[in-house]
Amino acid sequence: MKMKSLITLLFACFAIQTMGQETSKGIAFEKEGTLFRQAVQKALSTGKLIFLDCYTSWCGPCKMMANTVFPQETVGNFMNPRYVCIKIDMEKGEGPELAKKLQISAYPTFIIFNSAGQEIGRFLGGCKAEDFIGKVKKASEDNASAEMDKRFADGERDEAFLYSYLNTLSSAYKRDQCNVVAEALLEGKAETFAGDKQLANIFMRHLTNPFCPAFVYTAKHPEALVATIGEMPVQMKLRNVWSGYARNLLTEANGTVTLDNAGMDKWLALMDECGVDKEVKEELRLTTLMTYNEKKQDWNAYMECVTDYGTLFDINDLMLCKWCTPIAKNCKEEAPKKAAIALLQQRVDDLESGRRAPQTKQGNMMLSGNMKKAMLMLIDSMNGKEIKM
Repeated sequence: MKMKSLITLLFACFAIQTMGQETSKGIAFEKEGTLFRQAVQKALSTGKLIFLDCYTSWCGPCKMMANTVFPQETVGNFMNPRYVCIKIDMEKGEGPELAKKLQISAYPTFIIFNSAGQEIGRFLGGCKAEDFIGKVKKASEDNASAEMDKRFADGERDEAFLYSYLNTLSSAYKRDQCNVVAEALLEGKAETFAGDKQLANIFMRHLTNPFCPAFVYTAKHPEALVATIGEMPVQMKLRNVWSGYARNLLTEANGTVTLDNAGMDKWLALMDECGVDKEVKEELRLTTLMTYNEKKQDWNAYMECVTDYGTLFDINDLMLCKWCTPIAKNCKEEAPKKAAIALLQQRVDDLESGRRAPQTKQGNMMLSGNMKKAMLMLIDSMNGKEIKM
């Protein structure tokens, strides 16, 4: 590796290390790797509340908060005497399981719990130090969501309450519970809700379960909702619900990922029942298996899915690079590497010969990177060659 590359790597490592450290004047987070249950135990013994920072490694606002807000003395002076503070990467360790349980769908999400580990309040997004302290105070006192959770669990279904509850859940980005309340509002109205603008909007904004009767009816008879909302938004909604349900088929716990095969069969059968295009169904099946095999690090099965996808559908340059990157980074087996190299080399040959035009856009966004160069770097990496930056 050239010196310039080495310096770049060292700088990146230093930046990552610095981001993970808190100054003694800022928030005194529990040491990395502390489990949420351990934070609860400490809170019980100290009588403090719990502050949980739900973050990911790729989230820009998460990094901003870690680098510029959490280390400030005023923030530490407020937080440390009152809270057991813990930060958990929602994509590592217990993070995925916790994110699902807590219905985390945006980052950063900050949650306040009482000392027994019961949620009191939450807020989202980066902010300045003084705003952060104010939001923590409000979230520590605001138990409206918890009270509404109990009222709903106890069976309250008054329509005015359901609308108010849904607004509270929506502001907290509790996606799964939003769906549950939306289903309650749509219950018994599968064939008529489209004529009610408010219910139609709730369907569009909050429904995520393809097995909900209102969704099944709309998938089979979209005309009424199209008349209220429009053709394109309805078609996009239907596609998003079908594809989004794949998340429910994967469970991660204790470092193990499992696929609900029976649930997947029901999902695919429902698509058949609703007349979903066979190509759409197959694309969703393959991408779900791809995600599962990547998480499981079964690279042979993963590349079989990628290859099957390429046989049936066009893989654009960006997608090809994205799907081959996990092989370059994590795979030690030769067969999956060879399969990935073959796909990448064929694409490079097609680009150089003019048989295929280079991809310059993804949707409405212009691509800033050179995809062919990225492909060649991936090939070199999988062939064990030095990557020159």
